[in-house]
Amino acid sequence: MISKTHILFSLILLSSFSLNAIHVLCEAPAPALAPSPASASESQFISCGSSPDGETDFYGRKWVSDSKFLTSSDNTKSATTDYQDPALPSKIPYMTTRIINSATSYKFSVSSSKRLLLRFQFYPSVYGSLENTKAVFDVTANGLTLLRHFSPFITALALTQAYIIREYSLVPVPSGSLTITFTPSSKHENFFAFVNSIEIIPMEDTFKPADLIGFNGQSIDVQGSSLQIMHRVNVGGGYIPPINDSGLARTWLDDSPYLLNSAFGASFFNGIFLGVAIEAENNVTVQHTSDVPEFVAPLSVYRTARSMGPDPKVNEKYNLTWVFQVDANFTYLVRFHFCELQSTKANERSFEIFINNQTAEETADVIQWAGSIGKPIYKDYATHINDKEGDEILWVALHPNREQHPQYYDAILNGLEIFKVNDTHGNLAGPNIMPSKMLLNADAAARSFMPNLL
Repeated sequence: MISKTHILFSLILLSSFSLNAIHVLCEAPAPALAPSPASASESQFISCGSSPDGETDFYGRKWVSDSKFLTSSDNTKSATTDYQDPALPSKIPYMTTRIINSATSYKFSVSSSKRLLLRFQFYPSVYGSLENTKAVFDVTANGLTLLRHFSPFITALALTQAYIIREYSLVPVPSGSLTITFTPSSKHENFFAFVNSIEIIPMEDTFKPADLIGFNGQSIDVQGSSLQIMHRVNVGGGYIPPINDSGLARTWLDDSPYLLNSAFGASFFNGIFLGVAIEAENNVTVQHTSDVPEFVAPLSVYRTARSMGPDPKVNEKYNLTWVFQVDANFTYLVRFHFCELQSTKANERSFEIFINNQTAEETADVIQWAGSIGKPIYKDYATHINDKEGDEILWVALHPNREQHPQYYDAILNGLEIFKVNDTHGNLAGPNIMPSKMLLNADAAARSFMPNLL
């Protein structure tokens, strides 16, 4: 965990986190207990292991107890931790958890017509006498595998994060009943599952069939697929907390750690320029439109951007590049958020878009797409990541389109989201991200200093 490694050192890591998709969220088994009386159209924020009265977090959001959603409370218990990592945004919902010792399900009444944003949070602290290294488990939602042999402790250690968020966009459930099952690993004795929070938010469907890069004429049916949100970044802007999102309580991260060579702490390194962050001037009005309504992304994403910079000679010689860690052997939807903040005419800024060294767009012109300055637009592209060594990386690059002879040799991007598409086996689970030997050694040393906390 980040709390352990921060005892010894601080470092920057560049890590985060099939061609046919199938509809896997269908009917679920009947519950042993009645579902919650909450309206299926409402957002549900569940704090696991909390008191029956629920609790309110730092941002004023009300979290309800998970106990009434359990189909059976056998072989489960609520637990608390005494250690609050400084990186936690709030005590709630991280300081309490639900410990699960055998396969256990939650049952929720949900909208039957809308997509569902499903979000889990895991804080791999020490709960009582339990060893956090023995928390290894699977998670399914109406038959769709979300996590397999998942270790929050190993993942948090590898990413140097205090807590882990796993977020999904599920296809509508016609029955209006969502069953989420946690199953501890059976490979070893005394393994268990835990979860600190579950969020279920009905959402509008913004997904349409997307062209598959490198497969001429082929597309994937994203609308009929369930997705895992792998990365979501506010390009050129800063961190956007859930409370400042536009209705879906999403977290938008700063893009700078994902820029190629950004770990060297320079804006220009080894001949590669890292771009310039820009912000809308006071005389530029940025507004949502009918094509890009509020729930697509908050205005703060579209009010900031990253461009290549003012020097055309420099811009011609390099790509503005971001690098993201993903799971191999999956298809990904890459969503680009654009809003022109400087140019007012078509072909003032025209550029190419590359994903993993393949051309996704030969002529990207935000003004031509959107129609005017300050008007948001988003574009989706699909790419398949093969299961080969070194293929756990997804590259996104922009470069000026010289053939169009634009007025400015430049490119612009406001936001970026990367979604993993479920495979033909009804699976979204990838492998655990393994920590380096340096991190493992640091964790072992930290445990020797604070055995009661780690």
